[in-house]
Amino acid sequence: MTVLIRIISLVVGYAFGLFQTAYIYGRSKGVDIRKEGSGNAGTTNSMRVFGMRAGILTFLGDFCKTILAVIVIRLIFGHTYPDIVKVLELYAAFGSVLGHNFPFYLGFKGGKGIACTAGMILVVGTLTAPICLVRFIVVVALSRYVSLGSILVVIAYLVQTIIFGQLGLLGISGAALIEFYIVSACFTALAIWQHRANIGRLINGTENKFGHRKE
Repeated sequence: MTVLIRIISLVVGYAFGLFQTAYIYGRSKGVDIRKEGSGNAGTTNSMRVFGMRAGILTFLGDFCKTILAVIVIRLIFGHTYPDIVKVLELYAAFGSVLGHNFPFYLGFKGGKGIACTAGMILVVGTLTAPICLVRFIVVVALSRYVSLGSILVVIAYLVQTIIFGQLGLLGISGAALIEFYIVSACFTALAIWQHRANIGRLINGTENKFGHRKE
């Protein structure tokens, strides 16, 4: 049963993640966002292709769909499984990232999941949110590399999660805490993998900075 509820949480999250904000916005303009700019169906590419308003709408859509997935799981399992509900919420959020990154109806080609991850950080990893936000703002402001800010944020999230967990501040213990660490590490690993091309460009000095029209 415990395996089943984890699968249910992932599937619910995946279903929410299938709401492809950037793709839907692009289609409303007669454009497939995946064929423009960097080819990524996410906030940064939407902003570069369509402008600031599109970027904000894309971020909010992807951010909120993860929050909604978490809330649904909290409502379904919160009273029945209070000891592991935070773990189930994390599965739902990860499912949302998977649905966003790999939507089956778009040939499994979506975004990179950072806005979705931001939604997870706010509602599940709440204690880590302030430092993650400050780190992202500072890194992007100084370097103008959104990709670098995104990568450092997911690393900061994982490090803080482990620290807070070991300090007993997450409200989880035992095997559930270890599982929470593992799923959190999956967010970080997937985000870094999705940014592998960006990492290569950062190393080579060819990554475009925030404000440029193309990557």
